[in-house]
Amino acid sequence: MLQNPDFESPPTNITANATSPFLLLTKANTIPGWSFNGTVWYVTSGLNVSLPGNGHAVQLGQGGMINQAFSANGNYNDYVLTFTLAPDSKDCSNNSTAVNVSAPVRSKVVFLEGHFGKDMWESHACYLGSWGDEREKINLEIQRASISTDSNLTCDPIVDTFLITRIGMPIRYGDNMLVNGGFEVGPAFLSNSSQGILLHEEPDSLQSPLQQWSIIGTVKYIDSKHYSVPEGKAAIELVSRGAPSGIFTIPALTKGSTYNLEFMVGDANDSCVGDLIVYAQIGTSTENFTMRSNGTGSAQKQFITFKADSSATPISFVSYNESQTSDHVFCGPVIDNVILRSSYALQQKLQLGISFSSLVLTIVILWMGA
Repeated sequence: MLQNPDFESPPTNITANATSPFLLLTKANTIPGWSFNGTVWYVTSGLNVSLPGNGHAVQLGQGGMINQAFSANGNYNDYVLTFTLAPDSKDCSNNSTAVNVSAPVRSKVVFLEGHFGKDMWESHACYLGSWGDEREKINLEIQRASISTDSNLTCDPIVDTFLITRIGMPIRYGDNMLVNGGFEVGPAFLSNSSQGILLHEEPDSLQSPLQQWSIIGTVKYIDSKHYSVPEGKAAIELVSRGAPSGIFTIPALTKGSTYNLEFMVGDANDSCVGDLIVYAQIGTSTENFTMRSNGTGSAQKQFITFKADSSATPISFVSYNESQTSDHVFCGPVIDNVILRSSYALQQKLQLGISFSSLVLTIVILWMGA
């Protein structure tokens, strides 16, 4: 949806400088597909700069901003952005590098987290908004965020590889009362990244990059191409670093009715070894589930039967325990394939299965006696 999303089409009127990976852009330069203001550099990956695919990017200095307008596709959709954020040096650790991502009526500051992947750069995702008029131009703006730190370092963010995903109306499948219980609907994965996508605190499920699920702290959205995913193509890894990491949703239930919750807990095959603990909270009740992980991609199915204490009962999965791989990358339990059924519906399904089996048995007996 965006032109030149990875900046591989270089700015006009630039003179290559072999001694520096950073080229300061001026009014004489234009970036194909993008407009810019303030201090902006064109960056080439090298020994001191790590980028996806060892390509190019832009760095936002003092007052630095880039923007591009795109069009809605004519159908009412949610729009979610995936992009890469990198520091300009190893000394610029977490919370000192950040950008402000904004679209009409929506703005969010995204920080470089640090230690959530093996590379210096990270993939992040955020919700942009909902639009449906194809005549409407939507302006995406990325700006350097001013961060107050105790350090005297000046950490100018480097951004790269912008992907926009259109997400349609929520759909429930089968007898699962939850939307997107398998986490298949979310931000787009970068083709040249194997580190997953970081999703950040978002209490409103309608403004979450993970359809119908709110985000607690920071979680990692992982794909089956690079990680062990219990079901389907995507899952959520709860990556606590001393603070809660989790997801929650609030389905409409009937107060006093009984329900069955089923979900998978596993490890992502990322060498996350040890006791992985998930706290599943339903309304005011909490149960914890511990899986002993050897870091090679195992998974267990878990069940909870509960009685709804209100018509809107929150269901959450949270990890509080900090775990790291041997590469000092934060990791944690994987949640996937969350299914919620009413006990009545499940009983009806079982009764239907028993009735069908009885009918088949009767036909066989009659056929044998004929």
